[in-house]
Amino acid sequence: MLIKLAWRNLWRNKLRTSIVLGAMIFGLTSVTVMIGFMNGMVNNMTNNAINWQTSHLQIHQQGYKLDPDINKIILDEIQISTLLDNSTEVKAWATRHLAEGMIASARSTRGITINGIDAQKELTVRPIKQQIQAGQWIDDKGRNPIVVSQKTAERLKLRVASKVVLTFSDFQGDVSGAAFRVRGIYKSVSSSFDETNVFVRLSDLKTLSGVKGDHEIAILLNDIKTLKTFRQLLSPSLNAKNTLQSWGELQPLLATMSSSMAVSNLIMLSIFVLAMGFAIVNILLMSLFERTREFGVLMAIGMQKQKILALISLESTLLGLVGATLGLITSLLLMAILQHTGINLEMVSEGLSSFGLDTTLFPSLVIKDYLTIFITIVLTSFVAGLYPAWQILKQKPVDAMAEKH
Repeated sequence: MLIKLAWRNLWRNKLRTSIVLGAMIFGLTSVTVMIGFMNGMVNNMTNNAINWQTSHLQIHQQGYKLDPDINKIILDEIQISTLLDNSTEVKAWATRHLAEGMIASARSTRGITINGIDAQKELTVRPIKQQIQAGQWIDDKGRNPIVVSQKTAERLKLRVASKVVLTFSDFQGDVSGAAFRVRGIYKSVSSSFDETNVFVRLSDLKTLSGVKGDHEIAILLNDIKTLKTFRQLLSPSLNAKNTLQSWGELQPLLATMSSSMAVSNLIMLSIFVLAMGFAIVNILLMSLFERTREFGVLMAIGMQKQKILALISLESTLLGLVGATLGLITSLLLMAILQHTGINLEMVSEGLSSFGLDTTLFPSLVIKDYLTIFITIVLTSFVAGLYPAWQILKQKPVDAMAEKH
């Protein structure tokens, strides 16, 4: 009975209620899309960082990331290779021989990280072959092939088949180098990665450096959820001088952003809920102010204050329930469209590439997010109805019936 009465009271002024519901639906849809957009952006940055830079895990000799000395090679590499080959959690892995040096053309010179890679294994952990803009990926044919980024090619005025010279310090600290021929030109999603990385064959770089071992092992897992467990299993098997780092340790800023997304989403939701709560308080105060005499009569004929409180709370809760339901339906429809089409940000592609972002972003929300938003709005609506109810209940029946509006 109270629910039916509360529903009818809610629609006494259809225009006012409709305006508030419209504002709730619009606000809820906007907040949902914004949260989805932020989640999608961080997920995109994380996935791109894992695919192009860190993989899920990396193995180095201790201190190598802080001081990339060419002599700091991974110890017991054969034993590690066997362990990775026999692990069911590992999707793919690849070794890299790295050198910090210079790349020079007839036009210019730049500092660069030279990646000596196993051409086939590298493709299993890094999607570089699909991003070749000109030429082709490295193979075992030809003498000293190299793949450079589009950004490096533009700055050094290179094209496929151009000649470049790589120089770096070998294992004795002497300058070593050789001429390489551009086999292919790639473009990744990260401009900072493109500026600092070129790829050559593992055997070619080892011959020049005089170092037999490798500096990095990149590991991709079948499921990122097993990262912590797999790390705990692998770590005891490593030489004490080796270190195993996750993508979060290699990219601490990105890991912090990812872990703080829940807090950021909560702040955005709280701002909307606060504004919505004031709107509900306002509409209920106006509605109850117009019906003060009615409540005075109800109290005078013996209606318990608890039932009046329940009636007013039901009105506010129903308002929030309807608004949240319609808002989430609208949000679900819009998110379904955006998750199919994405949000095209081609116009700011240069800015996005500096953060390692694709030009098309896809919002991301899970069922838990929708449930959190729905429950929060309904609870806020209930709480928002308590103040107007208190304003009515504190009045004496005779004073309430004497009110004229």
